[in-house]
Amino acid sequence: MAADAARRVRVIALGLAALAAVAHAETYSVRGACRDGYAHGVYELRDAAGKLRAQGAFNRGARTSSFIYWTANGVRVAHVPYDDGAVAGTVALWYAQTLPGRDARQKLEAAYAKGQRHGLTRSWFPSGRPRGEYTYEGGTLTGAKAWNAVGVALADDAARAQAMRDAAGDAEYFRRARRHQVLTNVAHAPGRCALVAPRGSR
Repeated sequence: MAADAARRVRVIALGLAALAAVAHAETYSVRGACRDGYAHGVYELRDAAGKLRAQGAFNRGARTSSFIYWTANGVRVAHVPYDDGAVAGTVALWYAQTLPGRDARQKLEAAYAKGQRHGLTRSWFPSGRPRGEYTYEGGTLTGAKAWNAVGVALADDAARAQAMRDAAGDAEYFRRARRHQVLTNVAHAPGRCALVAPRGSR
């Protein structure tokens, strides 16, 4: 069991390392537009090989519809819906580390409203086993069920503690996934809006 746990830790570490590897010096290109000083319309970020790394849209400076993020290997790692700049809808994250020819395993599925978790959040281990089912209201955790890596249910206190750790871990994972989506939007200075591609590590 200890060996299995260690292997799962290595899988997670490899996944985070795959996202962090994006930070190596690369050349990117941005496709986007500005209107009246605001980012507006389709936004795309591609790497030097022409691979799509991020895609979304803006409406007068505010993120709208869905933003999707991929690794350099083409693995989709995040899908985040927006409404008028705030996360709204079902956020999905996937593990970046996957075998060639296989779909990435899902890491997270979480309901959001007005930028906060609201409703059901479900998470999985890299093995595909369920990790947790948490309920939120307006960003506050109201209920938690959780399991360990071999499927044994956790006590209520342990489940809630895991939910809090997972929320922090998910935020960091997403931050790594989107670290190269760089937008300079001078919202209050019409005519100065600029879409900037990242250069090197950030």
